[in-house]
Amino acid sequence: MTGTEPGPGRRAPSAGRPPVGNETSEPRARGGKPPSIGLGAERLGLVSLRHPVAIGVAAAALIILGLLGIRRLEVDDSLSQLFRSDSAEFRQYEAVSKQFPSSEYDVLAVVTGPVLDRTSIEALRSLATDLQLVDDARGLVSIFSARTAPTSGRLPAPLFPEPLPEGQAYDRLVEAVRSNEILKDKLLSSNGALTLMVLALAPDAVESDRLASIVGEIRSVVDTDLAGTGLKVQLTGVPVMQLEIRHAIERDRVLYNVAGLLVGCLIAVVFFRRVSFMLVAAGPPLVSILLALGAFGWLDLRLNIFLNMMTPLIMVISFSDSMQLTYDVRARLIAGMGKREAIRDALLVVGPACVLTHATAAISFIALQASESDLIRDFGKAGLLATAIALVAVLTLMPVLSLLLLRRTDAFAEKARKADPGVGGLRRFCAHIAGRMVDRPGLYTALGLAFTALLAIGYLQLQPRYRLADEVPGHEQAVPASDQLDRDLTGANPIDVMIRIPPGEDLYSARTLAVIAEVHRMLAQQPGVGNVWSLETLRIWLAENGLRSDAGTIKGYVEALPNFLVRRFVSADDKAVLVTGRVRDIDASHLLPVVRALDRALVPVRQGNPGYTVEVTSLSAIAARNSARMIDKLSRGITVEVVFIAAALGLVFRSVRVMVASILPAIFPVVATGTLLWLTDDGLRFASVVALTVSLGLGLSATIHFLNRMTLDLATTDRPERAVEQATVQMGPPLILTTVVLSCAFAITVLSSLPMLRLFGWLSALAMLFALVADLLILRPAIALLYRKHRAG
Repeated sequence: MTGTEPGPGRRAPSAGRPPVGNETSEPRARGGKPPSIGLGAERLGLVSLRHPVAIGVAAAALIILGLLGIRRLEVDDSLSQLFRSDSAEFRQYEAVSKQFPSSEYDVLAVVTGPVLDRTSIEALRSLATDLQLVDDARGLVSIFSARTAPTSGRLPAPLFPEPLPEGQAYDRLVEAVRSNEILKDKLLSSNGALTLMVLALAPDAVESDRLASIVGEIRSVVDTDLAGTGLKVQLTGVPVMQLEIRHAIERDRVLYNVAGLLVGCLIAVVFFRRVSFMLVAAGPPLVSILLALGAFGWLDLRLNIFLNMMTPLIMVISFSDSMQLTYDVRARLIAGMGKREAIRDALLVVGPACVLTHATAAISFIALQASESDLIRDFGKAGLLATAIALVAVLTLMPVLSLLLLRRTDAFAEKARKADPGVGGLRRFCAHIAGRMVDRPGLYTALGLAFTALLAIGYLQLQPRYRLADEVPGHEQAVPASDQLDRDLTGANPIDVMIRIPPGEDLYSARTLAVIAEVHRMLAQQPGVGNVWSLETLRIWLAENGLRSDAGTIKGYVEALPNFLVRRFVSADDKAVLVTGRVRDIDASHLLPVVRALDRALVPVRQGNPGYTVEVTSLSAIAARNSARMIDKLSRGITVEVVFIAAALGLVFRSVRVMVASILPAIFPVVATGTLLWLTDDGLRFASVVALTVSLGLGLSATIHFLNRMTLDLATTDRPERAVEQATVQMGPPLILTTVVLSCAFAITVLSSLPMLRLFGWLSALAMLFALVADLLILRPAIALLYRKHRAG
């Protein structure tokens, strides 16, 4: 039914007021039916309505395929995934990681307590031996790797003799250990209360499913060997961080699938007061999640810290429109329509807005393709795919589920007409808001514009921020252990300078050793960098012990060292060497000056040694250089996205007024959430800028559904205020309800152990609430004012 005349069992709304309670009205455009803002895509639901059995069978088959695809899902736990790209800088970092497989595959055991007590040393020596027997261990560096100065041409003896000396001799040994230049502030803290053991693992083991069992074996060995010593051990390093990320992703995936859906279902049951309507509303989102995750599995899109956010996003994308359609069907049934007629009219009236809301969500994901990060671009592609799947699932499954589950609709409609407190209360609230907003639209529009401008000032104060700990669960071992290294040594994160030797030069030539020495000195003198190691470390040690430090002697000592240790500083072909230091895990904005100062300090080395390539690399350096630029680029993209979406809405609705009116509601949640970040002394992080980008498209769902209904109502009245009021009362209750449901779905992510996901979740939840505020308090008066001015003109 498309006219304004009452249908069977329907009452015509009273003149001069919007319909309240359980009434519904259907506008008819004078001069013909207005073109669909969904470009006819909503008619896909009519196919489902005509052929429910075939669609149901097809859906069941796709669900089975989706479940099989979910079994194929794997986790990408790499710490470098955010900065993975096709840039020359990242390719160089990958090349260094392959040539010098050290920090990427090191498990760091941070031991604290009475480290230098005699009993502790005995236990730690046993631990050092047992750790080297762990499966896939390639070698260990610890205080027991240190040697005394060689005498009479013999190989140097271990610094810790076997057996350990007694009494004063042991005290002298402790002093020698604490003053040893190889160990001091590198493997042993200056106060002697912390020591570091570095266990190198085989690269293929770190990248395999065996990592969990290997780390478990390491923890078991530590617990056994150090039991009763009073020593405390925490494990960190890239493999441990990757494992903690992997476990968190797998755990969170189950949490969001269950908790998010339960919250949505609970709210829907309370509001609709019938389980059948809840199932109609929640069924398409659940199927959307299964199909989207299954598609990710079949397409080999691996779960990561961003893609793990996709489950609540799919819930948001699909549940909003599923709820809108279900609510409209329910209202039509209460008004006296038959079931098939109610479903059909809901698809034709609300369906176009559903198509457009999915389109704006898709624009948000497309905007992420401007990022330099492969990870964020893949997240955008996955979101685009999930949006398409969600749209098809909502349009096709809502009719099937409605036909299957909605029974005895006449009895339900009669009961709901007598008492429908949930909907009635929300309608009265929406009528009050709409009346106030359209009564003085100029005043409220000016207030909205001024408040948005004020919030924009706060948003512009935000500065990009990034640190490695953002990616790793904070309550596990890795981050606290890394923080301990930051405090007591010189940091846990490597910063490397790679030197490529030109053709015609030898690794042990005087010129090459001089270049290594100069780079080593520059890195060691750089404020913020410590724990510097290279071939120069060996030369310094020899010289300080009164030994020859010529090229031949250095080469002899290098050849006597274990191969895994040599490969940390010298490539297998002897054509590249690494000078490596450590930096603290500080914000990238504070680390960037360190990297830039080091680059400047190395300029004379490059100029004075043509042919030698001297480059600062490591994940820390890449993050310092690129994170701010990448975040700034995404932030600027939000402005472009706002303009593009507003223009698209104006084009689809064929109205400049709609385009202008939609700008403020689109901007408001972004600047409001950003200002809150600024007020809490936080900055723009990858998770926050992605959350704002995506929430921009999702938050416009309420705007689009309102504008769709309002433009239909405008076709039947010369009073734009009445069209605004009527559309608000008709669409307001489901918009408020869906916003609450979706905010709850996002808010559940605060239970995650991943800092990025927690940040993404609460920012998205707030952005959705701010979008509802903007829709009710800014869009209503603005659109009423623009149409009033147009009529007056």
